[in-house]
Amino acid sequence: MGADTTLDEAAFSYYIRSGPVLLRCGYTTGTCAALAAQGAVRLLLAGAPPKTVSLVTPKGIPVSVPLREAVLLDDGQSARCAVQKDGGDDPDATDGLLVRATVRRCEGGGVRIDGGEGVGRVTKPGLDQPVGAAAINRVPRRMIQEQVRAVCHELGYAGGVEVVVSIPGGAGIAERTFNPALGITGGLSILGTSGIVEPMSEQAIVDTVAVQQRQAAAAGADALILTPGNYGKDFLRESGLDRRGVPVVKCSNFIGDALDIAATHTFKQILLVGHIGKLVKLAGGVMNTHSRYADCRAELFCAHAALCGGDRELCRKLMDSATADACIALLDGAGLRNAVMSSLLAAIQSHLERRTAGAYEIGAVVFSNPYGLLGVTEKAKEILEQWT
Repeated sequence: MGADTTLDEAAFSYYIRSGPVLLRCGYTTGTCAALAAQGAVRLLLAGAPPKTVSLVTPKGIPVSVPLREAVLLDDGQSARCAVQKDGGDDPDATDGLLVRATVRRCEGGGVRIDGGEGVGRVTKPGLDQPVGAAAINRVPRRMIQEQVRAVCHELGYAGGVEVVVSIPGGAGIAERTFNPALGITGGLSILGTSGIVEPMSEQAIVDTVAVQQRQAAAAGADALILTPGNYGKDFLRESGLDRRGVPVVKCSNFIGDALDIAATHTFKQILLVGHIGKLVKLAGGVMNTHSRYADCRAELFCAHAALCGGDRELCRKLMDSATADACIALLDGAGLRNAVMSSLLAAIQSHLERRTAGAYEIGAVVFSNPYGLLGVTEKAKEILEQWT
């Protein structure tokens, strides 16, 4: 994606240019929850709701929206406000939903956050929040706390505040998402790290990948590093792989498209570097790693663990795992990590070679955020030795 952006101060109207297309951004459910909590605590402490609520997202973009609900509840000790989710041009299942925050004075200090109607509960380990907690991730929790504390400080209130976030209709919508498979039941997740929803035009992303590859080839590069996203770029930087003088192109989930595009140029070697959560899907021949196309991570870990001698109990636990990192932890406990990763890497290499059909040498490097480097395919080892 390019960096071309515009911002209309009169209303939330922030755009990004993705290839040739200008797309309007939205704001996350986490931003909505923080704005609703800000309005509710002001209503509770001041007795009147604001006309609009505003904040600056972690991405540094200001959001100012009207409240859709503002109710001072009968007991005088709690208040409820709601903000309507705006997903912009992103195909977002939560677009248009109300995100409510009900706040109540409580003893002690601090801000306590929980989920209510339509907000899911974590039932499997390995997610952002512990088992039993509301599926409200760390960044949205911090945003809510910051907004509530700022209003309390402004109005001179030093007591505690309890915030319950709810999304009416969220439970039904969550059934059509991957939340149940991930171990989040009863509702939606409140996610986001930037506070902003950046829409993705699939064709625009593929076009951008094509442009970046064409530029690298035009500059005389005969090798290329492909990585799905920011995790990959962080790993490249931390491992020093981005200092080999080889151009790096982000390909998002469109790994198969990126490989096909590379075959139209004169590249001799391609190194694919990615997080295990995405690249494990390649072991099953899945070349678009977005979860709406396929999410076979647990199945692939389970199949390869069984091939490597894993017992039925291990396979059952792998199938119940919510994340690839949780699968790695289980394999460590069974002493099978190295064997299973070797088997998965061989399958990944086989599918990469089938897709590229000899157009160039291809290899893969797989990592995890908590575990670091997990493995390198044999062909990737050869490529890296030549680069050294």
